[in-house]
Amino acid sequence: MKKIFDEVSYSCSKKVTNTYSTSFSMACKMLSKNIRKDIYNIYGFVRFADEIVDSFHDYDRNMLFEEFNNDLERALENKIHLNPILNSFQITYHKYNINKELVDAFMDSMRKDLTVTKYNTQKEYENYIYGSADVVGLMCLKVFVKGDEKKYKTLKDYAMRLGSAFQKVNFLRDYKSDLEILKRSYFPNIQLNNLDESTKKEIISDIEMDFKKGLMGIKLLPIDAKFGVFMAYRYYNQLLKKLKKTPAPEIKNARVRVPNLKKVELLTRSYVKYQLNLL
Repeated sequence: MKKIFDEVSYSCSKKVTNTYSTSFSMACKMLSKNIRKDIYNIYGFVRFADEIVDSFHDYDRNMLFEEFNNDLERALENKIHLNPILNSFQITYHKYNINKELVDAFMDSMRKDLTVTKYNTQKEYENYIYGSADVVGLMCLKVFVKGDEKKYKTLKDYAMRLGSAFQKVNFLRDYKSDLEILKRSYFPNIQLNNLDESTKKEIISDIEMDFKKGLMGIKLLPIDAKFGVFMAYRYYNQLLKKLKKTPAPEIKNARVRVPNLKKVELLTRSYVKYQLNLL
């Protein structure tokens, strides 16, 4: 009867995705049904870990995180857990033989968010991005290629660059809350409390290079995944365009968003590009 529990677990991961991220859930709906469930399962897991370190300020976050990590280890080892989010994740983890190193790297970056508030060197910055974003993209890539190791290795670098681009856009978009609420600064050797146009242009130029490489990889993805990932790319690229047009002082004072109507427009235009093979 575990099948029923697994279905309940999956529905929880889907609910987490739809509740926490309208943009990501919209992109997920553009994936083929035969892989969509597993992407929900991955998102539910990474979202809960991220929530612990970013949101539960009135609680002992260190204790909660270590409990979650211990439960994760038991879920992966025993292939079942009564936490439905971890149960659904372990199903996808074993189904596609996801490398444990990817999971460990992700949890390591999340753990850093409990104590580290500034990344002073490029190496520290890159290591954090690898663990917080690149490895999530690689977990999803395992699903997209259905565990095919040859295809995975071919697309690995592209997936990492796309994950990096998404995360760097998040850093710039969330600049205000990261600095004021979480007291964090991610970009190395940059005084973000004095963000100016020159600094902003430098950051955006770096992101644009990541996006260029990432788009090359999207074109090589299997048909089941291509449109959904392209939709996510279009959304984040639109965010980057808005950030590029927004004066640095405004980025420091307000969070840039893509309105829901614009998201629908992006979906429509992306579908036309996809159908006409104009990626």
